[in-house]
Amino acid sequence: MTATSILVTDFDGTITRQDFYQLVASQYMPSTAPDYWAQYAHGELSHFEAMRAFFAHTPTDAAALERLLDQTEPDPQLGSSIASLRANGWEIVIASAGSSWYIDRLLARAGVHDVAVHANPGEIETGRGLWIRRPEASPFYSKEVGVDKTAIVRDALNHAATVAFAGDGPPDLAPALLVPPERRYARGWLAGELRRGGHSFRPFRQWSEIARDLLQPR
Repeated sequence: MTATSILVTDFDGTITRQDFYQLVASQYMPSTAPDYWAQYAHGELSHFEAMRAFFAHTPTDAAALERLLDQTEPDPQLGSSIASLRANGWEIVIASAGSSWYIDRLLARAGVHDVAVHANPGEIETGRGLWIRRPEASPFYSKEVGVDKTAIVRDALNHAATVAFAGDGPPDLAPALLVPPERRYARGWLAGELRRGGHSFRPFRQWSEIARDLLQPR
């Protein structure tokens, strides 16, 4: 990372309105499936293993996959927002506990290319749905989650004068606390947890709001 300003951002529920795994769970998981989050909470599964279990229910036919991608509802201004940030010296780094399989496709749909994506690689496989793998060769590898977002933010802080972070879920709490409150963007679970901890942050509804705020004169 060499930019003077870096925005590290979550993807599911941050750039998109809907989490891919939640769509899979609500539409394709049978009622007899185990409660993967309960197993994770009880220490029976790692976060990565829970996500792999959810993704294993992903349909494999092309039409159903396209519908799921549509239903994630990425910010319609994603492409133009990233272009504006880049034009003003910002580097965008996506850090996700989900999978690059759908992240790459949704970015391509938005006309976004050459953005760093740190996520669990995966492929659609017959009988295994979206089968994800741990990115063991990544410098930010985490056995528990797949991707260590905290390590990504620390790396950004070592290389850039200004670092911002945006997220919405439990894996985003520790990295969010590494950046200054005025560069900390949160919604959903993360926003509630920051409030409970007495930590300041900037709320947002759509990811493009973050871009506009970062580009405001300070």
